[in-house]
Amino acid sequence: MPVPVSRLALGSAEVIGDPYPHFAAARRQAGVQWHEPTGMWLAFGHAEANAVLRSRGLGRIWTPRWPELAMPGFELIHRHSMLENEPPVHTRLRRLVAAAFARGHVERVRPRVAALAGELADGLARAGRGGQPVDLIAGFAEPLPVQVIAELLGVPAADRSLLRPWSNAIVKMYEYQVSDAQRAAAESAATEFVTYLRSLVARRRHRQSADLISSLIAETDAQGGRLSEDELVNTCTLLLNAGHEASVNVVGNGMLALFRNPDQWQRLLAAEAAGSSLVDSGVEELIRFDSPLQLFERTAIADTPIGEVTVRAGEKIAALLGAANRDPAVFADPDRLDVGRSDNPHLGFGAGIHFCVGAPLARVELQTSLRTLLHRFPGLRPAADDLAELRRAEFVIRGLSWLPVYLS
Repeated sequence: MPVPVSRLALGSAEVIGDPYPHFAAARRQAGVQWHEPTGMWLAFGHAEANAVLRSRGLGRIWTPRWPELAMPGFELIHRHSMLENEPPVHTRLRRLVAAAFARGHVERVRPRVAALAGELADGLARAGRGGQPVDLIAGFAEPLPVQVIAELLGVPAADRSLLRPWSNAIVKMYEYQVSDAQRAAAESAATEFVTYLRSLVARRRHRQSADLISSLIAETDAQGGRLSEDELVNTCTLLLNAGHEASVNVVGNGMLALFRNPDQWQRLLAAEAAGSSLVDSGVEELIRFDSPLQLFERTAIADTPIGEVTVRAGEKIAALLGAANRDPAVFADPDRLDVGRSDNPHLGFGAGIHFCVGAPLARVELQTSLRTLLHRFPGLRPAADDLAELRRAEFVIRGLSWLPVYLS
């Protein structure tokens, strides 16, 4: 049987602009295909992507992408990350982090998330006086999750402006086309971020408070083990980078989708007015419809069947989450935005042992963001003629550079 081959140009402007028709065409050929440009298998179907995420024959195995380059800062924040490890290391790290999260941190911040969203909405209203367009990304979607995770971790207010630029530089490394300048910027950001977090951890060891870093320091496993300093620093880096990037991009991608489907915005408004909110289902649908993370790699530990192919030991395979979330075998009319969709097993937060540990927090942020925008700016509309030009030129982490809007 011939090996199914994909020639999908992941970094092309056409695919980045709208990958979903390309995914659909590929899925009709085969659920899993070999992709020569990246040297790995791609899973296009929901069943196949779900198997990639859950299979114990596959793992996250960290190896330097550019071993000939000295990038100690960037390597450090990955080697000890629970995202880049498998059991038993992953099990131990996740159990400690989940236990710290379970101490009420997420529910404790729900009122604070609402207050922050209100403050940011006030700022948008001031900036938009007189009918001026405002940037919904810079003025609302970006600062909210950064402020939330910064408060959770206990980052002093004076230092919070450092976090987003560090994160931006680091996450660009997850794309498949990376320049020398971007590599240098990522290494510099990672080094500065690690240095900053070490100093913050040292302060919390000396004087603990009610923040998440203090909880992570105090948490012990069943054998009395704790997170090492490198593990603690990496956990904080992961929580910031993964946590806020997803929230920012769901709001940006989601509002763009709602602008293109104004009947769904009106449907959300009508439900709020009637006291039968569709915000919760709407958030899940926005995650499904235009996924903020498009690709998640794993490596075969042993020969592993996925769909109709066998991934040989040492080979890589990637779950294309955006493709899986538009699979007609799972989602009725998958290319239609439906904010009331009730059967929605999307893979936006992953699956299996690497299911996003911060998903509950992300949902609080996203639900609060959407509800705030509905109540404060029911007449929200785009202020750009060509919405396609707002898209960042990146495939793996899908988002917008900016989103100019009129508030009424």
